[in-house]
Amino acid sequence: MNADVALLEVNGLKKHFPIHGGLFGRETARVYAVDGVSFSIQRGETLSLVGESGCGKSTVGRAILRLFKLTEGEVYLDGERIDIMRAGQLRGMRKRMQVVFQDPFSSLNPRMKVRDILAEPLINFGMASGRGDLTAKVEALIDKVRLPRDAINRFPHEFSGGQRQRIGIARALAPGADLIICDEAVSALDVSVKAQIINLLADLQDELGLALLFISHDLATVEHLTHRVAVMYLGKIVELADRRGLFAQPHHPYTRALLSAVPVPDPAAKRQRIILTGDVPSPINPPSGCRFHTRCPYVFARCRVEEPVLRTITDGHLSACHLDQVPDAQVLPLAS
Repeated sequence: MNADVALLEVNGLKKHFPIHGGLFGRETARVYAVDGVSFSIQRGETLSLVGESGCGKSTVGRAILRLFKLTEGEVYLDGERIDIMRAGQLRGMRKRMQVVFQDPFSSLNPRMKVRDILAEPLINFGMASGRGDLTAKVEALIDKVRLPRDAINRFPHEFSGGQRQRIGIARALAPGADLIICDEAVSALDVSVKAQIINLLADLQDELGLALLFISHDLATVEHLTHRVAVMYLGKIVELADRRGLFAQPHHPYTRALLSAVPVPDPAAKRQRIILTGDVPSPINPPSGCRFHTRCPYVFARCRVEEPVLRTITDGHLSACHLDQVPDAQVLPLAS
């Protein structure tokens, strides 16, 4: 472990999926799912990756986990480059990086009892010295996620959605992971259960020093868990900031539109709702220039031809928008 470097560092990550067709199955087009994403996560930190469905958030998580080969880019875990590792070298890396999926039922083997589900990673990584030690560690995992001890003798279908997600979290904790990727881990849960799982993740982070990559489309959810937020649109990060800076003073028009849709606790409070027109463009043929310009209420000529780069606006706050270079932040809506 190197305390001087970020736990996870992603540089210029790209993942393009080829589309094949025709008589000989040649490549006819590409889906630009992720097209140049960079960020880092420190130990004990939560970075939330947010955006509309189809923006590439989950693809980023799966690329980091090496569930498929990258098109381009570099991924470092604790200073060691992992995107070029061979299959045999990935074992140690997978022990340190785990994932909690969106649907807790489909991610758990319905034919295995909870005892066996949690014991499996412990056995695979040689982390139990015998049957007694294995049972003790399984019970400790159950305790950590606040389920009753008798849960280890039951099958996944005997639990509620929130309880099954706790089992998924326990399984991710089993190998002693440093980083957990939560891929829409609470989006399928009821509001009250969602809050319980978020509180559990926060407590586990404090207790174990976990780093979290929290992938979500819900800014209201991530506000209560995250340290920093990265906003994605059509395969690119358009804004990156700490939680307070992003929610108090968002820069990118897309971030403002997302935040305008977040419900406010005070019914009497008023917030100007920003309604985006049109649909998200196809990742097969993304727009030239700024990818958001086809829906942006502030678009001007430069947006259509020149792609903005992610640049520092204030300390720790980055935005990819030409409006950040307009004098006096003149962001009056313009006709497109």
